[in-house]
Amino acid sequence: MTSREKIGQLFMVGFLGTSVTPDLASFIKKYKPGGVILFSRNLESVEQMVDLTNGLQACSPHSPLLISIDQEGGRVSRLPKGFTIFPPCDLLGRCNSTELAYAAAATIAKELRAVGVNMNMAPVLDVNSNPDNPVIGDRAFGATPGIVCELGMATAAGLQDNKVVACGKHFPGHGDTSVDSHKELPVVEAPRERLEAVEFPPFRRAVAQHVVSMMTAHVLYRALDPELPATLSPTIITNFLRKELQYDGVVLTDDLEMHAIIDHYGVEDAAVRAVLAGCDVLLICKDRDREVAAFEAVVQAVDTGTISPERLDQSVARIARLKHRFVAPYKSVTISDAMLVAGCRTHQALLHSIEQVRARFP
Repeated sequence: MTSREKIGQLFMVGFLGTSVTPDLASFIKKYKPGGVILFSRNLESVEQMVDLTNGLQACSPHSPLLISIDQEGGRVSRLPKGFTIFPPCDLLGRCNSTELAYAAAATIAKELRAVGVNMNMAPVLDVNSNPDNPVIGDRAFGATPGIVCELGMATAAGLQDNKVVACGKHFPGHGDTSVDSHKELPVVEAPRERLEAVEFPPFRRAVAQHVVSMMTAHVLYRALDPELPATLSPTIITNFLRKELQYDGVVLTDDLEMHAIIDHYGVEDAAVRAVLAGCDVLLICKDRDREVAAFEAVVQAVDTGTISPERLDQSVARIARLKHRFVAPYKSVTISDAMLVAGCRTHQALLHSIEQVRARFP
């Protein structure tokens, strides 16, 4: 691969629309991103998703795309009508059943694979420790690290055992924040001892259980790095996650368009800083101009030596390993197969059984 092709692999991009337009195809062929992320705005039906994912992959014959989605359940569900949509994670937490958590994740994975999606931005490994948290809440499995560890690992296993990339988020913990990082930069004042006791255990467990990817939090942890949010912090990503925890999976940024980042750094500076911090995949979810600007900023940083060839190659190698395990070689999905899997009677029966358990936990 050329240097620009390697840099492309570091990007996971979002787009507008529900089909592969000539403009989108041209963009993918020119910049060769390593992945794309799908949102509700991109999705209409089972049949449309099959056409979309096959079309996206056809634009990337040199390296199959990671095609990702946020399908946590509950209010963070992107799939359209026709799929099995599970309740939020806190309900599974109240059920306190690793079997149900695994089964739900396995079902999600089977339905995603059937329509060509190979990565799910789950499980949420944040501990819902702050009742004033505006963004986590029922997305977490619970308010104690024990339940988050158990059900988070069951969820990750259910995804990965069914050939969907799991992504633990948001490292090193977004549960003790009182503002939404989509809107502003949260600051956590808790001492290291509190973080070790509450926020870190699910992520330590994820490393031990070989969860294959992690997403960073756009959160400033004064006890870890008083200046930089986790996404941009070499102290947190390289020294803590990579060296201390010995994690060698793929590390993604949360969306670099979120106001916690762009209000303070700008997407170009943030992209370069994130790579230097130790992140492998730069997630930019919507704006084409920002995607291009971030790409060119990383190209310039590599050309000038700010980002070394060795640092670039580390991330490219991690991404390639992930693709080799979960994506390559890409095999087209079919509408007939997808219609047999998505929302099928067996999956609906599992959902019904979970909802019956849910009725016992008002």
